[in-house]
Amino acid sequence: MKTLRNYLLICTQLLSAAVMAQAPALQVKTANGVLEGVKSAETGIRMFKGVPFAQPPVGDLRWREPQPVKNWDGVRKADHFGPRAMQKPVFGDMGFRSDGLSEDCLYLNVWTPAKSANAHLPVMVYFYGGGLVAGDGSEPRYDGESMATKGLVAVTVNYRLGVFGFFSHPELTKESPNHASGNYGYLDQNAALKWVKQNIAAFGGDPDKITIAGESAGSISVCAQMASTLSRNLIAGAIGESGAPFNPTLFPVPLADGEKNGVTFAEKVGAKSLADLRAIPAEQLLDDSYKPGMPPNATVVDGYFLTKAPIDVFNAGEQAHVPLLVGWNNAEIPYMAFTRGQAPTPENYAKLVKEAYGDKADEVLKLYPGKDEAEVIKSATELASDRFIVYSTWKWADLQAETGGKPVYRYLFSHPRPPMSAKMGNATAGLAGGVIKGNAADANKPKPPVAFNGAAHASEIEYALGNLKTNTVYDWTADDYKVSNTMENYFANFVKTLNPNGPGLPKWEANTKGSKVHYMNIDVKSRLEADGYRDRYLFLDKQYTK
Repeated sequence: MKTLRNYLLICTQLLSAAVMAQAPALQVKTANGVLEGVKSAETGIRMFKGVPFAQPPVGDLRWREPQPVKNWDGVRKADHFGPRAMQKPVFGDMGFRSDGLSEDCLYLNVWTPAKSANAHLPVMVYFYGGGLVAGDGSEPRYDGESMATKGLVAVTVNYRLGVFGFFSHPELTKESPNHASGNYGYLDQNAALKWVKQNIAAFGGDPDKITIAGESAGSISVCAQMASTLSRNLIAGAIGESGAPFNPTLFPVPLADGEKNGVTFAEKVGAKSLADLRAIPAEQLLDDSYKPGMPPNATVVDGYFLTKAPIDVFNAGEQAHVPLLVGWNNAEIPYMAFTRGQAPTPENYAKLVKEAYGDKADEVLKLYPGKDEAEVIKSATELASDRFIVYSTWKWADLQAETGGKPVYRYLFSHPRPPMSAKMGNATAGLAGGVIKGNAADANKPKPPVAFNGAAHASEIEYALGNLKTNTVYDWTADDYKVSNTMENYFANFVKTLNPNGPGLPKWEANTKGSKVHYMNIDVKSRLEADGYRDRYLFLDKQYTK
């Protein structure tokens, strides 16, 4: 009996020791308190969700610079995503796992493969897209688990959006200790970067190896952070997918213009003071900002986050001098964005080009020819995409190679998504990557000519981050997973070594000052190609940098 008791005691002690050994593995001590995450049963990746990196920007903290998060006692559960920023459902391709919608939204999420705090793994901090008016770090397409299996720590970050994130007003400028207003969303990103810099070692990350990344508005944000004196020294590398804050793409306006818009907004909602504006319930403020005739919310050259327009910063070579991986998709938006509902005939196309470019129309038609319907569809797609977001991204890549002093790895993503799954029913692809369901996709309506079969805006995200399986809209094929494997490995290699090259991947040459320009065409058979489109962008450069 004594032997049995001793055996049971030993088993109990061993079990208790095993539990104690497992529990701390899911607990991390940050500067503000202890977090307890969860572990993926499939991959073993530890996940910490809904981690506060700043105080809730509510009440008197609405439209103020993000304030340091307050410490907490005990263990804070980090097992679910925090709330997403206030926003309208404006994009059909967004799905959220967030804890509702709230002005209290400044949370980040961490995925780490590290077994201890001494792993010193490289870090990727990802900013979501959505035109600075929508998006969330909980979206499945941004999930960091797959990237973490590649040997890095992945982080997604929430930031304020729309009227909550990019609202300027002279009274806000006056009360600010930095004599600035607006750009609160960008400042949230900066606050998150500072939090990561201070705390990521506890998750096994290396605070000196932080690469920032993002798509669309997230890519624009990456470029803005590179341009800001507040962030440029916090990062080791940058990844941009389709977008930079250069004319004509979400570029900042002078602070005085932003303030003027803020005054107009306040007048239209009947607010006579900042106290009145801050007293408006968040839901009502969001609704008010979408009413017809309301002035836009724009990023601004505020003298604090942005001391100059980003284009001027990059021209002067004052941006972050870090390696950059950057590119765009070959069919960002469909030709209809340029033809405006007119049939894609050569006659209609030539007329529209003439209307848009006047006496330069012949030059445009040489760069974007349209001799028959198929060529019109291809060229109009390229022209619409260039005018939308490609030119600004090209300009960023070109300037970083010229003045950044570090390698620039440029890509073109040209792999189209497969057909939608049959279970989607009555649905069609929408503008810039969204999904249209219901009556708007009525199969009985006349169908326009088939669009150029390319990669739409935002369609590369799941490929790049290894998250095809999280998107059940499409019937993914072996080719899709092959493309994803290539692109994800390029991205992971870049985060780890600041060079995308690695075993089993086509050799990717960097662009530097004075070098011959190449780009990696990412497709089923990815390949390095010489830039054959520079004349297009040089033409547009004259239009946008007058």
